[in-house]
Amino acid sequence: MTDTFKHKGLRQQLVKIVESKGIKDQNVLDAIGKIPRHLFMDSGFLDHAYQDKAFPIAANQTISQPYTVAYQTELLQISPGDKILEIGTGSGYQTAVLLEMGAKVYSIERQQELFKKTSKFLPSIGYRAKKLVFGDGYKGMPEEAPFKGIIVTAGAPGVPKALLSQLEIGGRLVIPLGKKVQTMTLFIRKSEKDFEKHEFGEFRFVPLLEDKN
Repeated sequence: MTDTFKHKGLRQQLVKIVESKGIKDQNVLDAIGKIPRHLFMDSGFLDHAYQDKAFPIAANQTISQPYTVAYQTELLQISPGDKILEIGTGSGYQTAVLLEMGAKVYSIERQQELFKKTSKFLPSIGYRAKKLVFGDGYKGMPEEAPFKGIIVTAGAPGVPKALLSQLEIGGRLVIPLGKKVQTMTLFIRKSEKDFEKHEFGEFRFVPLLEDKN
């Protein structure tokens, strides 16, 4: 599958839509404008690839709405070289956005089918995470901690303490909290024990699953 002028044109339209909804970080917008989202979707959905909508992928998961990806990424405030942990690799689209912005990405996926597919697919289009593992996102990746940012791409009923403990001081955790509808929540680690909490708008995510076995 190729990336054509038509796809590039559709991407620029998508960037304008995401920008019109309030995304201001130019690096986030540039990443959305560069990444061939249609390659992350089954060919049957190609016409939908540059609409600002979530779509089904394998294992009853979804590729997130571009606006949601942009919103979460903007909250992380990424600088090139930042060490970021992603919980829920999924299709790899969010992973690619982080990599496009120069982050060093560590990512965990608990659906075996998706993990196998995405871990082959991302390098095939030039995106290489530092580490991509099959495992339980609730536990994070303690052996690689601390992280400058942690992004959770599924709805969590509560905040996994392991993830808070893996943030560096000044680090940011972006997580959608709630059962049926989630509130986008940002935790900033102020000291060893203190976290600042900010709540943003409501979103809908697939649930964050634990106990992978």
